[in-house]
Amino acid sequence: MPTGIAIRDPREQLFDAAERVLLRAGLEALTSRAVTEEAGVAKGVLHRHFTDFDAFLADYVQDRARRVADQDGRLCGRAGVGDLADNLAEALHELFTPLATRIVALIAFRDGVRARLRAAGVVGVPILGEGTRMLAGYLEAERGLGRLLPGLDVDLMALMLIGTVQMTYADHGDRPPSLAEVRQVVAGVVSEGSRS
Repeated sequence: MPTGIAIRDPREQLFDAAERVLLRAGLEALTSRAVTEEAGVAKGVLHRHFTDFDAFLADYVQDRARRVADQDGRLCGRAGVGDLADNLAEALHELFTPLATRIVALIAFRDGVRARLRAAGVVGVPILGEGTRMLAGYLEAERGLGRLLPGLDVDLMALMLIGTVQMTYADHGDRPPSLAEVRQVVAGVVSEGSRS
């Protein structure tokens, strides 16, 4: 492994490498050695920036979860525009990528990562939690515009959408369901709370 080569942003370089390993080879292959080899850096680079591999993975998860905020703004900007079920289906299809489902599995199966996330004050499951808040905000905006029933519990509907779509993705393995399949699921959930 070459030494003495300047690394522009070692954290982001390592995060991107972890992402490639996770997508290409899955959770079982995600090791500190695999990440540093994929990044083309010495193993010590990871340990200079993170106390251990679980700390690295917890930071990686939080970084990727923050990216949902970009999607949040786009979805809320669609309130009152277009078909409500289409808007939700597109947002959920974008949220539940193969990478997102693997990150959720990473959180579920690595006790050390969950412990680090809890110690950092993270509540719930990153990515799913941000997605739920994103959907609830959008649904609240649509309710305020009169496109959903006034008494609708938007937090509960957001949870139902996240859970239902997550189960739909789980049924498909590594091949995500089509946008049309996601829309069908969304339409079933949303129909109870929308104004016809």
